Amino acid sequence: MSIAVRAWRRSCKVLTTTGALALQVIGLGTLELTVALGFWGWVAGVAHLVVLTTLLMHGAHRAQLPGLGMANAVTLVRALLGGQVLALTIALLVGDSEALAVMIGIAVVAIALDGVDGQVARRTHNCSDFGARFDLEADAFLVMVLSVYAAVTLGWWVLAIGLMRYGFVLAAQLAPWLNRSLPVRMDRKVVAVMQMLGLVVASSGVLPTPYAQGLLAVSLTALCWSFGRDVLWLWQRRDAPRQAEMDS
Repeated sequence: MSIAVRAWRRSCKVLTTTGALALQVIGLGTLELTVALGFWGWVAGVAHLVVLTTLLMHGAHRAQLPGLGMANAVTLVRALLGGQVLALTIALLVGDSEALAVMIGIAVVAIALDGVDGQVARRTHNCSDFGARFDLEADAFLVMVLSVYAAVTLGWWVLAIGLMRYGFVLAAQLAPWLNRSLPVRMDRKVVAVMQMLGLVVASSGVLPTPYAQGLLAVSLTALCWSFGRDVLWLWQRRDAPRQAEMDS
């Protein structure tokens, strides 16, 4: 790789990092001025930003991406919105803010953008394993944050919704066959969106507690079915040769 290409890629990554930092600081500052974040809200928001940019740049470097591209830029916006939801969630839980409606609104925007990055990637012919993983982790983080907030009032069992993805990742460290590629299935995405929407509705307080718990119980059941089916599919092919793309 030429020095010029390496320099160009490095400059793209620096610009991406700088842009993300600036955008999120503006976002957090706006929330502070309008609804208040408090000390712990700022700590959570800044910590998320640092971890996000570090992991993002590390992943982009490993994937040898010259830049994020339009689709990943949309996913980055979603990830930054997830950080704002985290900051507001912490502020709400410690009593430094009462901006539940704002937190729910930002979460809804992040969910609405969930289908945009994929469409952009396909239309610009810029689909990649990095983009798919980035999209997945942005979803998983938002689900985790929302499940924490919902669990406080609806029961700690709700945390199982947010922990499912991370439990799968941990299990894959112990059982490498779980790291194989899965076939693309639309119902997997539908279940993921179902979790986010269910958590938003349940967290908003618009439903009586028993109905909110019932909604999340249905969501958790669907999530267990989705993960269980994928684990079974992977188990049945645990001894098969690895392939970049695997048929269902």
